[in-house]
Amino acid sequence: MSPRLQFAIDAAYRGGKSTLTHFQTGAAVTIKSDSSPVTVADLGAERIIRDEIERSFPGESILGEEHGATGNSASRWIIDPIDGTKSFVAGVPTYATLLSYEVNGVPVLGVCYFPGLDEMVYAEVGAGTFWNGRKVSVTSRPELAGSLVASGGPNSMMKHGKQRGFEVISGKALATRTWSDAYGHALVATGRIDAMLDPVVSRWDLSAMKVIVEESGGMFTDFRGGNPFDKGDFGLEAISSNGLVHQEILELYHSLEEDSR
Repeated sequence: MSPRLQFAIDAAYRGGKSTLTHFQTGAAVTIKSDSSPVTVADLGAERIIRDEIERSFPGESILGEEHGATGNSASRWIIDPIDGTKSFVAGVPTYATLLSYEVNGVPVLGVCYFPGLDEMVYAEVGAGTFWNGRKVSVTSRPELAGSLVASGGPNSMMKHGKQRGFEVISGKALATRTWSDAYGHALVATGRIDAMLDPVVSRWDLSAMKVIVEESGGMFTDFRGGNPFDKGDFGLEAISSNGLVHQEILELYHSLEEDSR
């Protein structure tokens, strides 16, 4: 484990743990300009992680969901203090604290900590993915038939034209579920489900999870099979999977697009 990854694990843990002070306490919610919620827990956790980075890696660039961007380097830290704020507000423990480091726009390490569950998932390029210290891998299911698949919320799936495809997948799968973004991707990386579909996200939702899924043997692309970061930092989408069912999902969505023309 590199010193940078060890630092990221410790920083995400500290930031994530701080959210528990406000978890299931009825913390006040503020609605941001993009209609997403934010709480004092989001703001405080990001501040903790930023302070840790600035002490240990002074001058390095940072992009965080709540406090924006500092620096202009192509290599930077990416912070999502609470991925799944709606789950946090509801008192559901599947929210995550995410931290990654990118080199020239490519994630090279990622940490995903679930404070309410006390579960840590992390990865570094070339070193594999670990869940609570144990190396993990994706499932070996070869097709959607009998699979377990998660997605973002039904409203966002419908709004962004992805619900019809999910309905077709549901007809083939053993079960489909909706979970917070990071939790769904973490389930893929740890071999508990076969795929996760995210219809609309930002870079801080995906950066850590991309390297975590890929280092566990999975695939992580947009709905056309390309790099989910090609559009930049906002208005992104992602599919993570065990790799074996990935092409089947992509072809399904492609055929539905063709039929709708």
